[in-house]
Amino acid sequence: MSVRYADDRYPGGDLSAGIESFHAFSFGQFYEPDNLRFGAVIACNEERLAPGAGFDEHPHSHTEIVTWVVEGELTHRDSAGNTTLVRPGDLQRLGAGGGVRHVERNDGPDPLVFVQMWLAPLTPGGDPRYEIVHGIADSTPYALPEAGAMLHVRRLQEGERAAIPDAVYAYLHVVRGLVVLAGVELGPGDSARVTDSDSLELTAEAPSEALIWELGPDPGDRT
Repeated sequence: MSVRYADDRYPGGDLSAGIESFHAFSFGQFYEPDNLRFGAVIACNEERLAPGAGFDEHPHSHTEIVTWVVEGELTHRDSAGNTTLVRPGDLQRLGAGGGVRHVERNDGPDPLVFVQMWLAPLTPGGDPRYEIVHGIADSTPYALPEAGAMLHVRRLQEGERAAIPDAVYAYLHVVRGLVVLAGVELGPGDSARVTDSDSLELTAEAPSEALIWELGPDPGDRT
C-alpha cells in the first residue's frame, strides 16, 4: 500500500479566476514519471470553484470521467446535448469516446467543491456516453465496465468498518472525515493505492465519506 497525502498533491487552477485545483497524479505542467496512473485511474482532481467560476468548453477523448460533488452545485453542458445540475450525493459519468466537448461551471451562489476521477477505457473510441445517478446510496457499487472498474461509495459513522475490495488494484480517496487503513490515518484529500488487496478494512474515526475504486489489471498489462 502506498499513501499520497492531500498536501502532496500538485496545486493548479487559476486563483485569479476563482479556480483552485489539486492533482493526485501527474497532470498538465506537473510531470512525475512514476506517478502517471494506478491501474485504470489516470487522474484524481479536487476542484474548488468560486461562484461564477468554471471551465469553459474544452475537449476530451478516450477517457472515462467520473465526478463526485462534495459541496455546492455543478452545472454541466456538453456537445452531445446533455445539460445537468450535479449536487452532493449525485454521481456523474461522462464517457468521452472518440471525442466530446463540455463546460463545467459554478452557476450557484455558494462555493463548489468536486472530485473528478479519470479512467482509461479498455477500448478507446466509440460514441460519447453520459449518465447521472442522483442520490447514490451508501454501499451501492457503480459499475464502469468500459474501464474494467467498480466504484464503491462509503459513508461511515464513527467506529464503522468497510471492506477494501479484494482486487488487483484498489484506489481509495477520502472525501471527508477521518479513517484508518492498515494502521495509517487518512483525512480529506488523502488517498491510498493498494495492490493485490486481501481482507483489508477501513475504519472510521469520525463520520466519513470515501470513494473506493475496485480495479482490474492495468490496461497495459492486458493481452
